[in-house]
Amino acid sequence: MRTAPAVRWWAPGDWNAFFGLALDNLGLFVIFSGLLIGVFGFPSDLVLHVMVPGTAVGVLLGNLVYTALAVRLMRRTGRSDVTAMPFGLDTPSLFGIVFGVLGPAMLLTRDPIMAWKIGMGVTVAMGVIKLGCAFAGDWVRRVVPRAALLGSIAGVAILLIAFLPSLRIFGDPLVGVVSLVVLLAALLGGVRMPWGLPGALAAVLAGTVVFWGRWALDAGAPGPHPAVTLGALGLALPLPTLAWLDAVEATLPYLPLAVPFALATVVGGIDNTESAIVAGDEYRARDILLTEAVATIAAGCCGGVIQNTPYIGHPAYKAMGARAGYTLATGLLIGVGAAVGVVAVLVRLLPEAAVAPILVFVGLQIPAVAVSFLPAVAALVLIEGGLLLGGVGKSPADLAGEGRLLWSALLVLGNGFILTALVWGSALVAIIDRRLRVAAAVLAIAAVATLFGLIHSPLPGGAVFWPWEVASGAPHALAAAYGVAASLLLLLGRRDG
Repeated sequence: MRTAPAVRWWAPGDWNAFFGLALDNLGLFVIFSGLLIGVFGFPSDLVLHVMVPGTAVGVLLGNLVYTALAVRLMRRTGRSDVTAMPFGLDTPSLFGIVFGVLGPAMLLTRDPIMAWKIGMGVTVAMGVIKLGCAFAGDWVRRVVPRAALLGSIAGVAILLIAFLPSLRIFGDPLVGVVSLVVLLAALLGGVRMPWGLPGALAAVLAGTVVFWGRWALDAGAPGPHPAVTLGALGLALPLPTLAWLDAVEATLPYLPLAVPFALATVVGGIDNTESAIVAGDEYRARDILLTEAVATIAAGCCGGVIQNTPYIGHPAYKAMGARAGYTLATGLLIGVGAAVGVVAVLVRLLPEAAVAPILVFVGLQIPAVAVSFLPAVAALVLIEGGLLLGGVGKSPADLAGEGRLLWSALLVLGNGFILTALVWGSALVAIIDRRLRVAAAVLAIAAVATLFGLIHSPLPGGAVFWPWEVASGAPHALAAAYGVAASLLLLLGRRDG
């Protein structure tokens, strides 16, 4: 009798993949919660103890199923190098639902409970739409050319998963740049982290230490300060509810927004399946799409407000040496952690800029494009954004609040983009070649260039300046970020050598 081949569902690469995928999801929970509480005034208890646990149900369910699919593929093929498909919150629709459904509903009704019910209803509707489309997935794969499928995934990877988080990095460069450099050194340069820490975890820890260390040194200064309380801990079981049925009529105006986002994840699921097949793991598009549909419906029926989707990133996780353990661990951490309040504590503990580099790394791994693309995209947005504002008789000076901060991040990322791209590309190549001293020297040059506005000028026209003549503190913060990152590379290089 032939026995089934041994299934090696966990490998050393699962550690890096686990921290990458788990922190990816946690980062989205951080952004999602911050926007709802800080921008639209949702009660923190409703967001952290109802919406977050309910949304986490979909992450738990989808990752459990994808783990099972990977183990089944291992047994069927006799291969031990099968990598599970990554799964989690859908990034594009997160911003779409927050700014197109939850936020407007809150502003219109001034009732956070009603806005929450509307969000649940939209999430369930997206799941139902995806359920109806799931059975056509394999047919679409056969009909649509592979280049077209992979081309669409490349655009999403660069613009939505890599570019948007890069704005968070440059919104707080001292935290973000340090975290990004540590991540690249570990995952692309193969540099061993202290105490054997996985690269993704080491990067987030480095950024988080800088964030809270800076706060501790500046604790006596006036102005708001971050705070973390363990009061968020507590049982918050995401029990099934049909409360969204009470708001069906109020939900109808928002359904036109749900349809394109649901269809986008269907296409994305097909793209991701094709990407996994190219990498060597033959999954059925129908199974991948059915899982995301059911997980989204389950999330909506348990109080969740964000849909789920298979992630762009399977080749990146496969390159890490991951198997199926990382999706199982991620699902349990997010699902169980949300139910007992751990995710709520982490949402308050982890700064966005420290987590954002993981999204940038995953986004850039798919089309295998250089990190140098990002400054050029920022420059393009600056040009077009300026034209749009001018068309309505406004200027960037008229922006306020979150819009003003976003424009400032675009300025420092886009100004001098050609030289920035050259510097970033040179540093990244040196990191990949494990020439950390050369990479540190390049970042040191970047620090000096930043002080004079040769790159990252905060001035509207991108003009150069003397360091003591500019009013903005951005050049000094960015120069410090590059300097700290260069110092870390020298320390890592000495330790690794």
